[in-house]
Amino acid sequence: HVEKLAQEIKKGAASVEGVEAKLWQVPETLSEEVLGKMGAPAKGDAPIITPNDLAEADGFLFGFPTRFGMMAAQFKAFLDATGGLWRTQQLAGKPAGLFYSTGSQGGGQETTPLTAITQLVHHGMIFVPIGYTFGGGMFEMENIKGGSPYGSGTYAGDGSRQPTELEMEQAFHQG
Repeated sequence: HVEKLAQEIKKGAASVEGVEAKLWQVPETLSEEVLGKMGAPAKGDAPIITPNDLAEADGFLFGFPTRFGMMAAQFKAFLDATGGLWRTQQLAGKPAGLFYSTGSQGGGQETTPLTAITQLVHHGMIFVPIGYTFGGGMFEMENIKGGSPYGSGTYAGDGSRQPTELEMEQAFHQG
């Protein structure tokens, strides 16, 4: 779900003249055995990011699934490994936005980005929310739609629900 949003965000970013967008994934922290028991889907083929890759980028759109109203532990573990960048403030002043997937409507569509912002702030990054720039799509009331003023989003449910056309349009817009 997050990967689908990421692909659409990448398309949106690439549609802006002079922007080169790259897609990365953070290292997995769970064993293959645990992932198998969870029924976790296979990982995509995006390269694994390192903290040094962040230092080379001009800006970021970080995406992650939600666990109990916060970013998944894998992403938090990656950010915890950026202490060297924090110490030297190599990410200070860089723009960063967030996008996410939750299991349900009450599963963290706003708490996830709110708790993730602390990671950006400690690095001195500039949080760039989507706000209400998506226009009428932000006020959709007829269908279930993920996302918030903090960033684009989707609902995964039991994994069978896929991002809707409107959620994908919002992701493109955020890119």
